[in-house]
Amino acid sequence: MRELTRRQVLGLGGAFGLLAATGLATAATLGRRPPVTGAELRSAVPLPPAFEVPLPLPAVLKPVAPGRYEITQRVADVEILPGVRTPMWTYGGTFPGPTIESRRGQAITVTHRNELPVPTVVHLHGGRTPAESDGYPTDLVLPAGWSGGHGHAMPDPRAVQSRVTRTYTFPLDQRPAMLWYHDHRMDFTAPAIWRGLAGLHFVRDDAEEALGLPSGPRELPLMITDRAFAADGSLDYPSLDATLRERPGVRESFLGGVLGDVILVNGAPWPIHEADAARYRLRILNGSNARHYELEAVTDDGRRLPLVQVGADQGLLAAPVTHASLPIGPAERYDVVVDFASVPVGGRVRLLNRLGTGRTAEVMAFRIARPARDDSRVPAVLSQDLPSWDSPARVREFSFRAGPMPGGHGWLIDGRPFDPSRTDVTVGLGDVEVWRLVADVHHPIHLHLAGFRVLSRGGRPPLPHDAGLKDTVSLRPGEAAEIITRFDGYRGRYLFHCHNAEHEDMGMMANLEVR
Repeated sequence: MRELTRRQVLGLGGAFGLLAATGLATAATLGRRPPVTGAELRSAVPLPPAFEVPLPLPAVLKPVAPGRYEITQRVADVEILPGVRTPMWTYGGTFPGPTIESRRGQAITVTHRNELPVPTVVHLHGGRTPAESDGYPTDLVLPAGWSGGHGHAMPDPRAVQSRVTRTYTFPLDQRPAMLWYHDHRMDFTAPAIWRGLAGLHFVRDDAEEALGLPSGPRELPLMITDRAFAADGSLDYPSLDATLRERPGVRESFLGGVLGDVILVNGAPWPIHEADAARYRLRILNGSNARHYELEAVTDDGRRLPLVQVGADQGLLAAPVTHASLPIGPAERYDVVVDFASVPVGGRVRLLNRLGTGRTAEVMAFRIARPARDDSRVPAVLSQDLPSWDSPARVREFSFRAGPMPGGHGWLIDGRPFDPSRTDVTVGLGDVEVWRLVADVHHPIHLHLAGFRVLSRGGRPPLPHDAGLKDTVSLRPGEAAEIITRFDGYRGRYLFHCHNAEHEDMGMMANLEVR
């Protein structure tokens, strides 16, 4: 990292293009081809036809007392493919894990009990969370009887570890949004998420509920993931150590990221949902390790329905933005309204992936089952509480590139792999900063604690889907993006990293100290 003046940053467009080209060449050394989005695993079990399995909706977790929740992490056999039992690592025995519903400014605690065979860490992605509850990758919850190492050789004197249980406190002093929680153990995040450790968390408030957006059964959470299955129905994943105890990493051909050939929505393969001829609010998460999507809603006669975006990672936009198709990188969330009123009863709308091929070009479908009254609306003004930052204290530049590291090649930030004992960036509480992020290949960059606004891409204005307050920005190959944020809320040690989970595990993560 190096600090730049604002004038220097705005004048670096040509230099960044040259650096990006160099990074692509470096990335190519990781495998036989540049790992733009990764390599795909092929399932060895027969796969079901698309659009036959009903869309499941994750159960809402009930508190054990006001503001107190408990989740047990355990192995469970889950029916993902029809008639096939798949062993998974789960939150509460289901995939996705149970959904937590919360209110803005009303703090909650979530006690996690680890009954899995390895240590875990829980991160509330998008949460404005004190450092001790943010899920730092070495703050492990050790299973009973654990006597193994941590799977890495780097000591962390600041790690706060517990045995069997840990209680996380979430103040939830933030805008209403759809967040998600997932495992964040150092070096093993990717296979843990792949095995099932992910769930949704909603923050709501009265102002959002008064807007009249589709609600109740017409508000659908959609966690989109991809997976691959072995011949016995278990999940296939190219880990170097299938026990996930000691040796991190994946086989060489998957260093760019692991892609599955089965698209799941809420844990079901290519599902279908019976819908009214009315507006629906789709709360979409790309929970995949490495796969990028470009979503479009298409009727059976080939007509594309508008995707009216009303929110991003960190909540409502100021005003709606209409898209014909919507790109979404790993860990990004989009809040979209789709109107099925023009689709005849009995008709079908398919949610397709323009970046997919074969079966991965299909995501799910809606069958219009009945006419219905629709009192919902999409107001012209959605929110007036979006932050407006100016006068940044400093501007920084970070490069996200493949490169050499101890033991081989990995994914690096400014040429260095992650080290929990090193402070990479120090900011003052309340500081406003502009960060310039430069990529060699696809990198969805996630910032803990603070939401941000995208100022530019490649020296040009942000793209339409960059609107609103985000916590993850998906950089395209060779691209530089500029973001602005304010580090407020809490002091302590946080992270920023690539949310291609394989890249993250192989070093593309850095420490952020808020003082």
